[in-house]
This record gives sequence, C-alpha cells and structure tokens, in this order.
Amino acid sequence: MKKRVVITGLGVVAPNGVGVAAFLNAIRNGISGIKFNPELERLQFSCQISGTPEISELMKEEYFTPLELRNFNSTGILYGVMAGMEAWKDAGLSIENNNEPDWDSGTIFGTGTSGIEKFRESIYKIDDFQTRKLGSTAVAQTMNSGVSAYLGGKLGLGNQVTTNSSACTTGAESILMAYDRIVSGQAKRILAGSTSDSGPYIWGGFDAMKVCTFRHNEQPEKGSRPMSASASGFVPGSGAGALLLEDLETALGRNATIYAEVLGGNCNSGGQRGEGTMTAPNSIAVQKCIQDALKNAGISASEIDVINGHLTATAKDGLEISNWTKALGRKEKDFPYINSLKSMVGHCLSGAGSIESVASVLQLHHGFIFPNINCEDLHPEIASLVDIHKIPQKLIEKELNIIAKASFGFGDVNGCIILKKYK
Repeated sequence: MKKRVVITGLGVVAPNGVGVAAFLNAIRNGISGIKFNPELERLQFSCQISGTPEISELMKEEYFTPLELRNFNSTGILYGVMAGMEAWKDAGLSIENNNEPDWDSGTIFGTGTSGIEKFRESIYKIDDFQTRKLGSTAVAQTMNSGVSAYLGGKLGLGNQVTTNSSACTTGAESILMAYDRIVSGQAKRILAGSTSDSGPYIWGGFDAMKVCTFRHNEQPEKGSRPMSASASGFVPGSGAGALLLEDLETALGRNATIYAEVLGGNCNSGGQRGEGTMTAPNSIAVQKCIQDALKNAGISASEIDVINGHLTATAKDGLEISNWTKALGRKEKDFPYINSLKSMVGHCLSGAGSIESVASVLQLHHGFIFPNINCEDLHPEIASLVDIHKIPQKLIEKELNIIAKASFGFGDVNGCIILKKYK
C-alpha cells in the first residue's frame, strides 16, 4: 500500500501578494497585481505591463545575510528562497544549526533560468576584462540549480536537493516529483516549488513572438484576460510558490496542520507530433495526461469539483477547455467550475504552476472558488462548451473535495495534479 502524501506548509511570492496571508486576501477578492512597467515602455515593448512581486529591502534582509546580499542580483533565487522558507516555517519546522544534515528532508525546486540579470552583468564584466570582479557568488546565482542549492544550505537539507525545468509545467512537475519520492519511501518530506526571474531579459522573447498582450497598456489591471473574447495575449509575470509535501504518518506524528492531500497526477509529452509543436499542445497528449492523472489518483472524472487551469489568455484557451471536456467526458452544466489565476497575476512562466498550486490548495482548505476577473465577455468558443456559471466572475464560498490543477508548457509538455481536501 503506497504512502499517503499531504501538504503541511505553503509559501508564495506573487505579483498580487507576498506571503500566504496577503495572497489569500488577494485571490479571494479578485485583486490584480498587474501594473504598468516603465522599463518595458523605455525598451519599446509592445506589452508594457507586467506582474512583478514587490519586495522591499527589509524583506530581503529577513531571508539573506548582508554578505549574501552583497552583489546579489537574482530575482528568481530571491523569490524562491522567500517562498520556500515561508513554506518550511508554515509547516512548523525549525531550522537546525547543527552539523548534521536533515537526511529525511529535501527540495525539488524548479526554474526556467537563474539570475539572468546577474548573467548579463557577468558577461559585461568579462568583455571589459574584469573577470576578477565577478565575485564569489556569480556561479551560484547563475546556475539553474542555484535556487535549490540556496534552500538546501539555509535549511540544512540532506535528502535530494535538485532543480527541475520544464517550461510552464515546471511547478506542477516539481510537486509530482516530490510526491513520487515520498510515496517510494525515499524521503519523509520534500519542499516542492518553482520560481521565475523578473524583467525584460526574460520577457523579451515572448514579446517578440507576439504572444503578449498589447491592448491594455493604459489599463494594466484589465490586461490579463483568460477565456475572454477580447484577450490579446498573456501578461508576463514572475514570482515563486512553495509547498511542503510530507508523508501522512510523519505529519500526524508531529501534529502538523494539513492543508490538503496529493492523490497523485501525471506528466507527459505530446512529442511535438500531430498538432503538437514547440509552442502548441498535442491535444491527444493533453487529454491523456488528464485521464492518466485521474487513474493514478484513483478517482473518476465526476468527482472533480474545480479545475484550476493553465489558461494563459491566448488563442489556445478555447482548445484547453475543449480538451478538458473531452478528457473528463463532461461539458455544459455538468462541467466542473474552472478558474485561472493568471487573470490576477499574469503568466509567471516557470513559477506559474507552483503559485497556482498554492492558490488551489488554499481554495480546498478554506472552502472557496476564486473569481475569474476580466472575463465578462466570455469567448463564444468557450461559451459553446461550458455553462457560463461554471466560470465564476465573483467569489463563491463552497466546500470543495477535489481540485485538478494543470499546467501545459513549451516543448509540448503537460502536467496534472489531483488534490483532495484532507479529512
């Protein structure tokens, strides 16, 4: 009999809330974190708005020493360490300063890139023959595994410490990798999550691809419009989410707060075959990912109360809804409620899956469905598949049992997690 896995700690750094309390208030009340970005205007981006977490110098000093902050220039690592350590503390776990690592605890914390601003800074120094001025932390800040390495050191983790990377599916994948490691008995707890750097050097390529919105530079909070007929692309965002996964026996043994249970899930790829490409999903693979997630979790499609979708506010939103209806065999009034956090925070790229998973767990734990903002003009393609009342535009207070959280990423990769309220 496989071990049961539960979530005992949450941490988040999001454009509309830094810390779980602020984030919970924001998603319940449909508060957007998207603002005008003067730097994107200066650089003549088509999209001049973004979802960027607001971090003060005092906040940084809570998580990093003055020595660590000297020459520090990696927003992704900053966000990831803040979210990860909040989740660790939220789980009621202490940070031991002895010489023995915590062999039972590890981290799988994903990212798309690491320290891209630091990398740019380093390139200029090398080109100017100033290699010796790079500093001793340039490597740690620019290696992809920098975020997990920082967390591993700060928390004294002795189990697996690693970083995964699968585009927008990164966060969902990290949670499922952590789940598998605990189920197999190789760890008692894993800090799972993902993060994404901020700024034009991350977002520029997407603006060049014309997948970012261009219509709402004067009205930033209206810019991210998943499932809307007037959507013109996604709003670039950044941040990090973290979840402390733990085997049920260990969690009960230390009387931990249990936010939700991870029933299972699935990751797969469409192989960039059929309609699948580097940037477009293979619908057969998406449907199979969802159906295999249900099988792995041991539930039926009829048991899902809410879907927290990927839904980026691009032309692919309708296709995603269509794939859900086919995978679940449910549509119109029988379709589950569905929402997209991206309406409030934009698309946080490699950080998206974990930030959205934190939002999913909060819905389960507190019994509510957060609203889809900017969706008053539901796309007719979606309206033909799903009853409009299943796409709530106002907060719904409701006891929930099961949420499906999905992420779909560049490279034709997919992830779906099944979460259940712990009883």
